Amino acid sequence: MRRRTVRPRTLRARLTVGLVTLLAVSCAAVGLAAVVELNGFLTRRLDEQLTQVGTRFPESLEHDGRPAHAHDDHDGDEQGDTRRMATGTFGARLLNGTVTNTGLIRSGDPAADLDVDLTARDTDRLARVPADGRPHTVGLSALHDYRVVASPGRDGDVLLVGLPLEPVQAAVHRLELVAGVVFGLALVVTGVAGACWVRWSLRPLSRVAATATRVSELPLASGEVALPPRAPDTDPHGEVGQVATAFNRMLGHVEDALTKRHAVEERLRRFAADASHELRTPVASVRGHAELALLHPGPVPPEVTRALSRITAESARMGEMVDDLLLLARLDAGRPLERRPVDLTRLVLDAVTDARAAGPAHRWALDLPEEPVTVPGDAHRLHQALANLLANARLHTPAGTKVTVTLEADTAHAVLRVHDDGPGVPEDIRPTVFERFTRAEHRRRTGAPGGGAGLGLSIVAAVAEAHGGSVGLESRPGATSFTMSLPTAS
Repeated sequence: MRRRTVRPRTLRARLTVGLVTLLAVSCAAVGLAAVVELNGFLTRRLDEQLTQVGTRFPESLEHDGRPAHAHDDHDGDEQGDTRRMATGTFGARLLNGTVTNTGLIRSGDPAADLDVDLTARDTDRLARVPADGRPHTVGLSALHDYRVVASPGRDGDVLLVGLPLEPVQAAVHRLELVAGVVFGLALVVTGVAGACWVRWSLRPLSRVAATATRVSELPLASGEVALPPRAPDTDPHGEVGQVATAFNRMLGHVEDALTKRHAVEERLRRFAADASHELRTPVASVRGHAELALLHPGPVPPEVTRALSRITAESARMGEMVDDLLLLARLDAGRPLERRPVDLTRLVLDAVTDARAAGPAHRWALDLPEEPVTVPGDAHRLHQALANLLANARLHTPAGTKVTVTLEADTAHAVLRVHDDGPGVPEDIRPTVFERFTRAEHRRRTGAPGGGAGLGLSIVAAVAEAHGGSVGLESRPGATSFTMSLPTAS
């Protein structure tokens, strides 16, 4: 299983992590340089001490195998005086690669100067030290790390003198500990202070993001929209200030566009309402005169009769279209509907009875719950929406299609579903099927002539929305379902 890498997601976190990371790298570089420099400096000082010690201590081992002290008589000089040697000074004499004598100054007391028991591995390491008079580092199991110098002796032997590296290593380790603690505290303090500083520096950007979030939550699709206050202006010379300025300018353009769009929609809505209202009277007048002419008792030529019949039919169709446009205009204007308890069960029974009378060639089925379903709303408009759904199924499917009306309810919603086993809604119009004046190139019923203004389903959607509900469509060849969901509580 691939492990996910945890990365900071916000800009504030990234900047803080980047700042702390750069400081950590800088602290590590400074600490490493200090440790390396201190180790080199102390090692050089130790090498200088080895140079000062020379071979006095290992030369004293050539006499009786023990270190000489101040009370020994060696030509009156201080060639083997161990009291002038540092504690921990190590001496050894090698002959033909074999250690013959060793000595170690363990303290300032001459009585404490003892021989050293070396292992075979230690002896081998000492034998490998070149007799070039230069310092080398040797690890001894009994004494740890030593800095030793090997020089040729007077009797063909090799004399080694060494000083312990433990003080150097202790100083270096202490520096590492102190540097780690100090740098760690510095990183913690810098992380907290850096996070606060980055947060303070990005406050204008946070305000821009908050404003953008509020704008994204506004219903911009329709209606009058009041945009929230602009993001506060900051220094226009900074990147954050430039972003805030550009965002405010964009909001200004969006607000202007929304205002103009709303004004255009209002004008169109008023025009549709006024035109629908004004057209109702002349359309009704035309229809009435045509029907009156058909009732004339005298002989009328067949051509005139046929023309009058067509005028009557088309005027009736135009009257229905005008009524639909007027209804949509009223719903768009937000005029309140009636809010009375509506028995959806009874409404479905009546609507299906009407649909069965209008389309006897179809097979109609009902699936209703045992208990009546009641919702608050306008019974007339809900009946009109259901009638439109049933008319859509009847007009757009061939004869013999089975149409099933299902009503379901729970504690929050009542769901009304009209399902048919017809050829389905064309895929190209499914996304806009509830929009106004959406019409398929041909009806789903094979060979059926085109008809309707494409307002029926838009009225269904508008009525459902006015009741606080929603509509939906699921369609494929052989199964099409229109769904209208309504809240059961006001």
